Amino acid sequence: MSTTRDMVYLPGGEFVMGSDLAYPEERPAHARRVEGFHIDRSPVTNAQFAEFVRDTGYITTAETAPDPADYPGADPALVVAGSLLFGPPEHRVPLDDFRRWWNYVPGTSWRHPQSADAAAVDDHPVVHISHRDATAYAEWAGLVLPTEAEWEFAACGGRGETLYQWGDEFAPDGRVMANTWHGEFPWQNLDPHGHTRTSPVGSYPADDFGLVDMIGNVWEWTDSPATASHHDAATVPGPGPVTGPASCCSPGGATPGVHARKVIKGGSHLCAPNYCRRYRPAARQGEDVDSSTSHLGFRCIRRV
Repeated sequence: MSTTRDMVYLPGGEFVMGSDLAYPEERPAHARRVEGFHIDRSPVTNAQFAEFVRDTGYITTAETAPDPADYPGADPALVVAGSLLFGPPEHRVPLDDFRRWWNYVPGTSWRHPQSADAAAVDDHPVVHISHRDATAYAEWAGLVLPTEAEWEFAACGGRGETLYQWGDEFAPDGRVMANTWHGEFPWQNLDPHGHTRTSPVGSYPADDFGLVDMIGNVWEWTDSPATASHHDAATVPGPGPVTGPASCCSPGGATPGVHARKVIKGGSHLCAPNYCRRYRPAARQGEDVDSSTSHLGFRCIRRV
């Protein structure tokens, strides 16, 4: 297993989890407490995940052909190894069907995250990772995935109750603080830094804890069961097939399936003001544990 790791210790404490100001699944805002833990400074990168694969020979969900019995009625041509890949349309389209910009592409995986011809870049966050993949990596590294509460506590950046990780202004003094969508989603990408998809980890300012990319770049897995609200979360006894909230920029949340679902956090480079304002610590959505997409990654923690 890996012997070197850049982690930050957070002493734990109380914070306000959730929000009453945005999407229904974030309600109600409520007081929570977490104990101290270490957390990865950045999302797990392609280089880190490659080390895990070299050491173990692990094969990801996206590299494994799915069982047709799990997807009745699916096009047989798509019941092959592959993953969901974002593809921007050439012009403005209605926003009522994510299939206008999401496609299942055979052969797509963490090794070739954007096309069969383009290899993964070492310092970008690893993507096309299912919850099973993330859990396997964490176990190899002697770590675990964070709970939703631990992740959100870290994403609050030590600032308390603010709208964004860095304060109440999305772009303070015009400064871009995270890799999110600029322009009209899903066809017009006007990113001022030229990142049309993922960006190298740490390309944007660190928070007060020293963490980078908690917001934007890629969604991140947690180990908490998906629920329709925080009120429902209080009644969920453990992992199970719980229907999560409707999604915006992630197809997994928009089409609840029969599989167990977990909460993902942080938004991604596809979150846009005209469509998905989930680039906030309180934002949350559910994702099938078998899902893998071109904007879904993870980071790990070590509990004290």
